[in-house]
Amino acid sequence: MFKYFFVGFLICFLNGHAQEKINTLKSGDLLFQNGECGELCIAINKVTPAIYGKHFSHVGLVSVEQNGIFVIEATGDSVQKNTLKTFLSRTQNPVLVGRLKQNFQALIPEALAFSEQQIGVPYDDDFLYDNGKYYCSELVYDAFKNANKIHAFFELFPMTFKAPGSDAFFPGWVKYYEAKGMEVPEGKLGCNPGGIGQSDKIDIYIYDGSTL
Repeated sequence: MFKYFFVGFLICFLNGHAQEKINTLKSGDLLFQNGECGELCIAINKVTPAIYGKHFSHVGLVSVEQNGIFVIEATGDSVQKNTLKTFLSRTQNPVLVGRLKQNFQALIPEALAFSEQQIGVPYDDDFLYDNGKYYCSELVYDAFKNANKIHAFFELFPMTFKAPGSDAFFPGWVKYYEAKGMEVPEGKLGCNPGGIGQSDKIDIYIYDGSTL
């Protein structure tokens, strides 16, 4: 059983809806997590935007069903459908909830259906958009694009692998792509959890997990 208590220091840097705690999840909610994936998570956090001052390296899509709460996510070696408990077990850090604003809620069933159809698709460890594989935020991006009649819902931006204020690639990314025998895909269009979390189409809340 995992319980998350967010006090004091967390409230200091969160504002707006992000000051509100919720413990009930809905289908279509996005869960933002700073996973424990070592150097890769550090590298992701160094070059992606924060959500209300906090970095998140992973995002998944909630599906509330009769037999439990699940998270559809690109993680490990493929797109998977895991229990909420499994998702939360990967970190002791705060988890944020991104909830679509009311006028976009109608997109959720089709986004979930699309995500379900991607289960088993390989994980995109190249972090290249539209290459037949999925990384976490890419799955979320395509799910809502598909639900929005193939019109972009969230945004793609030119990716950077340089730390803020630096003209040099962050060393973790240099090492990562050298190991894959690839050039760093600087400037290629893509997405990341932080960018999706900054969308004006969602409200951000703190997930307190007290129902688990």
